[in-house]
Amino acid sequence: MHGQMQVLPLMISDILAFAAREHGDREIVSHSESGSHRYTYRDAEQRARRLASGLAGLGVVAGDRVATLAWNSFRHFEIYYGVPGMGAVCHTLNPRLFADQLAYVINHAGDSIICVDRDFLPMLEPLAPQLAATVRGIVVLCEAAEMPDTPLAEHFPIHCYEALVAEGDADYCWPRFDENTASSLCYTSGTTGNPKGVLYSHRSTLLHAFAANMKDAFAIGATDVVLPLIPMFHANAWSLPYTAAMAGAKLVFTSSSLINGEVVQQLMAREQVTFAAGVPTIWLSLLQYLEASGKRIDSVQRLQVGGAACPTSVMEAFWHHYGVATVHGWGMTELSPKGTINSAKAFIADMPVAEVIASQARQGRGLFGINMKIVDDAGGELPRDGQSRGRLLVRGHWVVDSYFRHDGGRVVDDQGWFDTGDVATIDPQGYMTITDRNKDVIKSGGEWISSIALENIAVAHPDVAEAAVIAVHHPKWDERPLLLVVPKPGRTPNPASVLALYAGKVASWWCPDAVELVAELPHTGTGKVLKTALREQYRDYRWPAP
Repeated sequence: MHGQMQVLPLMISDILAFAAREHGDREIVSHSESGSHRYTYRDAEQRARRLASGLAGLGVVAGDRVATLAWNSFRHFEIYYGVPGMGAVCHTLNPRLFADQLAYVINHAGDSIICVDRDFLPMLEPLAPQLAATVRGIVVLCEAAEMPDTPLAEHFPIHCYEALVAEGDADYCWPRFDENTASSLCYTSGTTGNPKGVLYSHRSTLLHAFAANMKDAFAIGATDVVLPLIPMFHANAWSLPYTAAMAGAKLVFTSSSLINGEVVQQLMAREQVTFAAGVPTIWLSLLQYLEASGKRIDSVQRLQVGGAACPTSVMEAFWHHYGVATVHGWGMTELSPKGTINSAKAFIADMPVAEVIASQARQGRGLFGINMKIVDDAGGELPRDGQSRGRLLVRGHWVVDSYFRHDGGRVVDDQGWFDTGDVATIDPQGYMTITDRNKDVIKSGGEWISSIALENIAVAHPDVAEAAVIAVHHPKWDERPLLLVVPKPGRTPNPASVLALYAGKVASWWCPDAVELVAELPHTGTGKVLKTALREQYRDYRWPAP
C-alpha cells in the first residue's frame, strides 16, 4: 500500500522561486574590484529565468553542459539556478587548473557554452583550437559597454551576458522533470591521473541542502548574513548558494582574487556578516589582520572551516578574543561536498571551555543521510573507540556512485561504500577525526604518524604562520617526518623552539627529525597544501647529521 501524499519532484529552481516569493526583498551583495552590486532574491529569480530563456535561444537544450569560468558573484549565482533550472548541467571550471587540464576537462565534459569572467579570457584564448570540437559559444559575464575584444571571436560566437539576460523571456516558466536529472558537474583534483567528474542531480543537491541547513549543521536562518569565501567553482561552494536561498538569508559574494584578512574584515563589518565559510588559510589571514590592526568582527557568530584541519590555536584565538565559534566540517567533491559537521552533543556543554575547543578539532558527526565506517586494509570494520585508525568509507543520498563517463570504473563496493582515501578514527559518540590522507600518512618503522597532528602543534608557535609535514625517505626507518614552516611576517622561528612544542603532546618518535623554513607552501585550487609537490621537491632531502 502506498501513502496518499502528493509526489513533487525536487527541483533546484524551486529553491530560488521560494526565496523570491517568501524572502523577495532580502539582499544579495557582490563585492568586486569595480565596486559593489546589490539586488534582491526577487531580482535574481527574474534574471535567472531570463537567462534560461536566453540560453535556450542559443540552442542550449536539456542535458547540455554549460560551463562557468568565474569568480563568486551575482551573475555566477544566477547561472547556478538558470542552467539546471532549464534542465541543462552547470559545469564549474576551476581557473587554478593547468592549461592542459582545463582543456581536458572542457572537452571531457562536452561543454557547449562557456560563461566566463573577463579576467579569465586570457586563459581560454590559447586553448581555442583545442575546444572547437565541443564549444559552440562564449558568454562574457559583463555589461554590453564592457565587452572586450578577444581572439576567441575567430573561433566562436561571443555573447554578452547582460544582453542575453535582457533579451530573455520575462515569462519563462521553469520546466518540471525527473528529480534524478543531472544538475551540475564538478571535477575533483583529489584523484590520480586526469581530473574526474562528479555529476550531481537535482534530488541529491536538494537533499544535501536540506541536511546542511539543519540545526546541527550550518543552521542558517532568515536573519543570517552569509559570506561564502570558498569559490563557487569548487564543490558547489559547499552548497551555500542553495542553503542560504533556502533559508532566505542575505548573501555576500566577493571575488576570490580579492580575499585577504583586511578585505574579509571590512566585508564582515560593512555587511554585518553572521556566518562565513572558508578554508583554514583564510581564517589564519583574518586572525593575523585582526591582531595587527585591532579591528573587530562583532557581528560574526560562526566560522565554518573545511578543506583541511584548522589549528586549535586559531580556533582558541577566535573564541577567546572575538567570541566567534569556529566549526569544523569535512567533505569532498564526491559528497556534494558535506559529510560531517562538528556540532555539539549535550554532554559537551558540561565540559570546560578548553576541552570544548579541543573537541572542536575533530571533523565532526555525520549529517543525516551520510553513513560512515572505518576499515582495516583487509576491509574489516574497525571499532568506534576513538583510537582505531582505518580507511574511511561512506555511503549516502548525495555520495558519488560513479564518475562522469564511468572514468575509473567501479568506485563503490558491493554494498555501495565509497573509499574516501582518508585515514580516520570514529569515537563512541560518532565524532570522526581525519588523521591523514592515505597517501600522506607517514609510516615510520612500520607505525603510523599523523602529519595533521604534527602540523596543528607547529602552528601554535608564535612565529609560525603555516606548517606542513611530509614523509621523507629514511635509511633506517623507511620514512620520517620533515616539518616545513612558513614564518609570520618579520619573524624567524627558531627550529629548536618549534620542536620543543612537541614535548608531552606526542610520542617522542613522532617528533619531526628536522625543520626547514620556507617562504611559502604550494596550494591546490581549493586552498589545501599541495603535498605531492612538496614530496617531489624534497625527494632527495638529506637528513642532518645526528
